[in-house]
Amino acid sequence: MKVSWSRIRRIGRKHLAGILAGVAVVVLVQFGLLDTLEHWSLAQLFEWRGRRDPDSMLGIVIVAIDESTFAEMDEQWPFARARHAELLMHLAAGKPRLIGFDVIFESPSSRGPKDDEALGKAVAFAGNVVLGAAYTKDIQPHTKREMYVSPLPGIRRGAAAVALVNMWPDPDGEVRRVPLEIVPEGKMAQRMPAFDTALHELLAKSGRPVAPLPRASSVLINFRGGRNTFPWVSYHRVVRGEIEPAYWKNKIVLIGPTSEVLHDQFATPFASGGDMPGVEIHANALETLVHGNPIREVPRPLSTALAVVAGFLGCALVVRLHAFRALLAATGLWLILTLAAYAGFVLMDVWMRGMAGTVALVLGYGTTVLEHFVREQRQRRQLSRFFSPAVVREVVRHKDEGSLTTSRRLVTVLFSDIRGFTSLSEQLQPEQVEEMLREYLTEMTEIVYKHKGVVDKYIGDCVMALYNVPFEDPEHAVKAVRTGLEFQDRTLAVSKRWEDKLGIAIRNGVGINTGEAVVGTLGSRQLLQYTAIGDTINLGARLESITKDYKTNIIISESTYVLVKDQFVTKELGDVTVKGKSQPVKIYAVLPTSLDPEWAPTVAEYLSTRAK
Repeated sequence: MKVSWSRIRRIGRKHLAGILAGVAVVVLVQFGLLDTLEHWSLAQLFEWRGRRDPDSMLGIVIVAIDESTFAEMDEQWPFARARHAELLMHLAAGKPRLIGFDVIFESPSSRGPKDDEALGKAVAFAGNVVLGAAYTKDIQPHTKREMYVSPLPGIRRGAAAVALVNMWPDPDGEVRRVPLEIVPEGKMAQRMPAFDTALHELLAKSGRPVAPLPRASSVLINFRGGRNTFPWVSYHRVVRGEIEPAYWKNKIVLIGPTSEVLHDQFATPFASGGDMPGVEIHANALETLVHGNPIREVPRPLSTALAVVAGFLGCALVVRLHAFRALLAATGLWLILTLAAYAGFVLMDVWMRGMAGTVALVLGYGTTVLEHFVREQRQRRQLSRFFSPAVVREVVRHKDEGSLTTSRRLVTVLFSDIRGFTSLSEQLQPEQVEEMLREYLTEMTEIVYKHKGVVDKYIGDCVMALYNVPFEDPEHAVKAVRTGLEFQDRTLAVSKRWEDKLGIAIRNGVGINTGEAVVGTLGSRQLLQYTAIGDTINLGARLESITKDYKTNIIISESTYVLVKDQFVTKELGDVTVKGKSQPVKIYAVLPTSLDPEWAPTVAEYLSTRAK
């Protein structure tokens, strides 16, 4: 199959804006400039989906170190380690499946070794406690230090596991992902398990069915909701024994601060204000890992490729349908894509990263509309030299229908010039000639436009006009003759002004012919012009030149006469052999006492006055 490079280039030129929109989106994605929009769209998907109740069978409960705990216990933070030991003993009595402590006991208690020892014994007694640790980086202008902060040996000795509670927000400050493991960058090269990973592994060992961990360093958390989505029990109520031990049976208990005072709160898709406690983020993350339903992200290369296609479609819609219909189609396409993205998120937990496609669609549509607008304005300026404003609008509106292409078609051509213009020019100064000619041609052009004609060109004082172009007009011949008659009326008005001013009288002659001609954008490579050529045009010019010989103002050919004879008063002038023609042509005069009521009485009255 032979490749048509010219066709490819033509399609490329038409859809250049869409191609550029695709390139722009690729660059924006590559440099992460759309990440803020993509993260906003993810938050919107969570909001549209709404809050979902946690899995009651999994039984995650948060023991909250909240404001009411500080008020009821009247104790400063950090609490005594023995107080945490009391908490663990009350919980252990109810035989929970797991206990996770989102608090780091990295330094000795200010209350002495016995305080730490009490907590260590409680941890060992419970036997299923996961203690929190942290990995931090201290970056200074000239130094970079890694630190692993873990519980004291006496406290962690009896723990089921010690794991990192770190959660790193995205660049916009929102927490969306949970790490499955943390790999230090420097000397501490050993992989460290994350808090929720350790809980997941212990659940699996306890016999609780869990989904396998994904093969990734982190996953997008499938948040159930915002603050207080999981059940909270105040710390002080547990310590005081207000909760029956049976309540904790087979529960997963996560202990952590929820008070604003302790600054362990973050922004999440359901908590853009930054009031989601870290311990509740761990609750959402753990449930996500247990059920194996993290938010699956469409691979960036695939979403980028789809965005490029969307940019091209935005452009193609404008090329095919024009601006307003393209806007409706583009809006419909965007709604379909948005609904598909929402359905994928709700039904399959898939995040399509659709903002790149939206931006590409807007860019493809918008830049193409802008490019078309600029080009149309340029075309309007060019076409306004030949066509009336109404015709220009139609030509631009139907630009893809070949209205200006070169073709053979039936036309009526009108030629009109001022009688004795050369001798008139000799009597006037050049500036006066220019002023008179500008006034005259302006008046005549308005008449041509009024009757849906096209001013082909000015040849000195001569006006050449075409009818039945660029669009079909069944009354083209009639409108040409009406133009000629009104020329006479308007010329008399112009003449009267110049007679009063300089004593110069103006008369004109009109020749009209109908026939086939080659019409379209013709000329050289350097200069093109919308015009017509052929014998029909030549004969029209010759008819105008003989009007003074027959002492009549308007002469039409037989082909025009056949089309207008029932609408105007005419007089047969006989056969004439005009210059350039070997065969005689029958010609007719259109009399000013025409049946047309609009301007003929004015002409007739003026001529009768002159005759007297």
